[in-house]
Amino acid sequence: MIPGRRAAVLSDWLSQRGQGFRHRAEVVTIDGLAGYATATTQALPQAQAVMGPFHVGHLATDTLTVCRQHLQQMTTGAAGARKTIRCIRTGKTLLTRIDFLTDRQHRRLEQLWATDEDYVALEVTWSVYQQINAANQHPKKAEANKLMRKVISTLR
Repeated sequence: MIPGRRAAVLSDWLSQRGQGFRHRAEVVTIDGLAGYATATTQALPQAQAVMGPFHVGHLATDTLTVCRQHLQQMTTGAAGARKTIRCIRTGKTLLTRIDFLTDRQHRRLEQLWATDEDYVALEVTWSVYQQINAANQHPKKAEANKLMRKVISTLR
């Protein structure tokens, strides 16, 4: 871990390590910050950039939330003030792992998916979010990696 969340900090740190260190780097774990990805690509072109499970999960959560908010804005013109709108009412339910959903929450989601074709993007995003969470929570690392590779190959 390098203190500071700027690409320049990472670039400086890598340049201080010397050519031998940089040449031996095979894998770099990044947190999704675009500047870090750029800095590692420039300083370590041979290294494979990967994102840790925490950051993948966080990115999936953010993506699902943004998708819901965008859909809500597009279909209702509202940013969240009216709790009667299905998309708003299901916000917390969407972020609940599928293993923990109650029967009522399952029904609420099924009704949301059946309501309108506009909700297809949200349903797909929710499905990917659930798959990522399932992979991240799997107790066996090899199986977790296999599940995550499956999600990634599906998205490509």
